[in-house]
Amino acid sequence: MPDRARRFRAPGRVSLIGGQVDYHEGWVVSMAIDRDVCVSVRPRADGRVVARSGDLDGVVDVAADASDDPRAILPSWGRAVGGVVRALAEAGRAPAGADLEITSTVPIGGGLSSSAAFEVGVALALNDVAGFVLPPRDLALAAQRAEHVATGVPCGTQDQLTSVFGQADHALLIDCRTLEIEALPLPDTIRVVVVHSGVPRTLEGSPYAQRRADSEAVAQRLGLRVLRDAALHQVRDEPLGRHVVSEMIRVRAFADALRDGDIYALGPLMLASHESSRNDMQVSTPELDALVELLMDAGAIGARLTGAGFGGCVVALVPSDRAVAIATDATAAYRARTGLEPTPWIVAAASGAGSVAPTTTTGAPIRPSSPPS
Repeated sequence: MPDRARRFRAPGRVSLIGGQVDYHEGWVVSMAIDRDVCVSVRPRADGRVVARSGDLDGVVDVAADASDDPRAILPSWGRAVGGVVRALAEAGRAPAGADLEITSTVPIGGGLSSSAAFEVGVALALNDVAGFVLPPRDLALAAQRAEHVATGVPCGTQDQLTSVFGQADHALLIDCRTLEIEALPLPDTIRVVVVHSGVPRTLEGSPYAQRRADSEAVAQRLGLRVLRDAALHQVRDEPLGRHVVSEMIRVRAFADALRDGDIYALGPLMLASHESSRNDMQVSTPELDALVELLMDAGAIGARLTGAGFGGCVVALVPSDRAVAIATDATAAYRARTGLEPTPWIVAAASGAGSVAPTTTTGAPIRPSSPPS
């Protein structure tokens, strides 16, 4: 007889503005997108968490009591599972076993937080099978902790909070110090276009951790814990600090423009963010720069790299009635200039993570489109 699995989904996210500021307890404007990681879960009685992925090699099999070192788990995509098991155990989850079957429509290596969506989705499934309830903010923080212990990447809170708290038709202004979140309506006259540059990105092994450490050192030289507490005049001669402090100013202006429905104030802020990310933070690439230029040439309102940089995606705001044409024209020009194959998506703001309607399965693996990044 087929058994009934419980299913959970967690969306990826696109960062509209606010690069490299979440770990300085700054403000970001982010948006959950209509691309999800879905996890089906069934209980098992042997104290093991077993995860299957039909498109990936191997089966992940870890102890539900979190006694396995997440960074030692093979296959490597299972480290995220082990990180979630460890983080939830630290939060008080009982060592209940589970079978997990995972799918994903979040583009991988694009800066759209496939890993955060993976961790949030797995955490929801494991909590459900153990009868363990975490408040939404604690769920996001546990997923962030899972990333830390699984990969060593010192990510901030933006990605997991957006995946948990996303709202349809809204962007989120997130205060990464207080964790307060304000939903900002998105005008129906604009659409969000995301274009993958054809250059994959992964934070693990990238200069991301060094950029974070170097910018944190700027705060220390100023006698501050984080750069949220710095004034712009204090960092004018510190490029990394100048980016962080000026980016926080841009984020708050961007949120004001959304509140006021002033869509044409958004574009210059996005372009200034990209310029600062390129010149001061030095996290852009020639390919990302080309995409921003070509999207603007095609008629975008504004564009910038999204995520932590070092490859991956660009995000653009475009007039709703020209979204397809702008994406088509810009990617054609990019293909001709670089010889790379870009991938565009027109994404919509989506609701945050949660359960989905139950399905009856026969236990066959669900084939995901790709692993977590």
